[in-house]
Amino acid sequence: MPLNRRTFLGRSAATGAGVALAGGAAAAPAEAQGHQGPERNRKRYAFTVMGTTDLHGNVFNWDYFTDAEFDDKAHNDVGLAKISTLVEQVRKEKGRRNTLLIDAGDTIQGTQLSYYYAKVDPITGANGPVHPMAQAMNAIGYDAAALGNHEFNYGIPVLRKFEEQCDFPLLGANALDAKTLRPAFPPYWMTRLRTPCGRGVKVAVLGLTNPGIAIWDKANVQGKMTFPGLEEQAAKWVPRLRSMGADVVIVSAHSGTSGTSSYGDQVPYVENAAALVAERVPGIDAILVGHAHVEIPESRVVNKETGREVVLSEPLKWGQRLTLFDVEVEWDRGRWQVTSVSATVLNSGTVEEDPRIVGLLGDEHKKVVGYVNQVIGTCSAAMAATEAPYQDASIIDFINHVQAETVKAALAGTAYAALPVLSQASCFSRTAAIPAGEVTIRQVAGLYPFENTLEARVLTGAQLKDYLEFSARYYVQTAAGGDVDPGKLTNAAGTPDYNYDAVSGVTYEIDIAKPAGSRIDGLSFEGKPIDPKAQFVLAVNNYRASGGGNFPHVASAQQVWSNSEEIRNTIIGWVKARGTIDVSRFASVDWKLTRDGTPVFPAAGAGA
Repeated sequence: MPLNRRTFLGRSAATGAGVALAGGAAAAPAEAQGHQGPERNRKRYAFTVMGTTDLHGNVFNWDYFTDAEFDDKAHNDVGLAKISTLVEQVRKEKGRRNTLLIDAGDTIQGTQLSYYYAKVDPITGANGPVHPMAQAMNAIGYDAAALGNHEFNYGIPVLRKFEEQCDFPLLGANALDAKTLRPAFPPYWMTRLRTPCGRGVKVAVLGLTNPGIAIWDKANVQGKMTFPGLEEQAAKWVPRLRSMGADVVIVSAHSGTSGTSSYGDQVPYVENAAALVAERVPGIDAILVGHAHVEIPESRVVNKETGREVVLSEPLKWGQRLTLFDVEVEWDRGRWQVTSVSATVLNSGTVEEDPRIVGLLGDEHKKVVGYVNQVIGTCSAAMAATEAPYQDASIIDFINHVQAETVKAALAGTAYAALPVLSQASCFSRTAAIPAGEVTIRQVAGLYPFENTLEARVLTGAQLKDYLEFSARYYVQTAAGGDVDPGKLTNAAGTPDYNYDAVSGVTYEIDIAKPAGSRIDGLSFEGKPIDPKAQFVLAVNNYRASGGGNFPHVASAQQVWSNSEEIRNTIIGWVKARGTIDVSRFASVDWKLTRDGTPVFPAAGAGA
């Protein structure tokens, strides 16, 4: 049986000893066909490790924000129901006992399905339900899963309840108890695959999570858990696993491959460290990569100490792809030696959903569809986010309006009540829209798909300008004159939409003909140039306030208020309380793109 996660800490966290081995696999024929002489006596075995990552609450091929089947430009499909079909196909082809199935984290946040069972009908409630992701992953037969940073979004009690409901361990070698510095979760899982050669192959899976949790979910983990670097903890645990007899070591890492960090120097560890782990820590055969939401079918990194290649693979997010690590071993000099590792990905859009998973969670799905389609108010005019990345759009103004109102009300009667309140918001989804007429929960929730909460931080005028300059890096430098293609204007240097902030309460221009760092012109408050020494309160989400995106000043700025309610729920509550979204109350053109002072979009306005 796998290591019992409920008894792990008291039994073996400090020493790494006492790991039970899972009985397992009857194998495919070990001897290659057609060999003559001594070659015929060599013992060989092949097995496959399947992997997913960044499932983000997707069980079905369904978009709860559009109330329709999921679709994107590439016509990908999503969800564990599709993954289940692929998994069963691989098990049938390879032999179920010759396969393992693991995940690299970010499992319980991301859809209204996962939100519903964390907040509306929480799994932590008295006689609460079993989380749909636990039900689906148990039914599919996962062997182990690494912790992702979004596992901590709903707080440790929800995560612990989810862990209890899973039939497989949640791994985190670098998720430590803050007081004892002992692992707060099992660092690894180990199993023995039976072979027809009479000697089992021991496979260890080491789980590593993201150090950024200490920043992004500071409110949930501060003083409770600490998250050292992936490389440091891999260097500690991989030799232990080898000394315990592991023939093959697979790392499941919720960490990208780029070697970069979005939180600057706020923690001394690299956010996207998977390739560095492969390069610097000897003894690893393959790494299942997560966190970055990119597709890497196969990447090979040479370990500097051993000269051996480590195979990395990252399947695309939300269950769009399934990674297959095909591993071949040979008995040599009294032990199994890895002779070959290769990786491929399978596309879940090529198969139908597994009816077993659909039937298992059909009631939960219907319940959530009913919840998100509740009408909560009306809107005076249609709003859409289509042009929000490059024009001031009323739909972003709406988010900022609600945030600013909320902060102003919270600061009333305090020493900060007289300070002007500004607000930041990003275009999280270019397909987000609020129709004229009746408005539902799902339409409002679609504006804010992340579980961010709201804070208030004090910035000076000079710091605000720095903040806006940093944000304006998002635009590709574009010379004056000639037409501008909006499709080629944004996301400079790979900056995602969620790391471009529009700030309301002030007016300014962004001159995209100038280089990044010197683009903000005419920064004004109430029609007057901003005094660099003036103070403002910025209504800001906790991701940005904690250093997400590495924006200047805000993470170190004085916090004067914070709230534990998700911004999404704050907006939903605002609509419910007022009944009507009057677009004329907040729609205005506060910022615009220019080139040498000439507007890029002369007709820019704060309509849709």
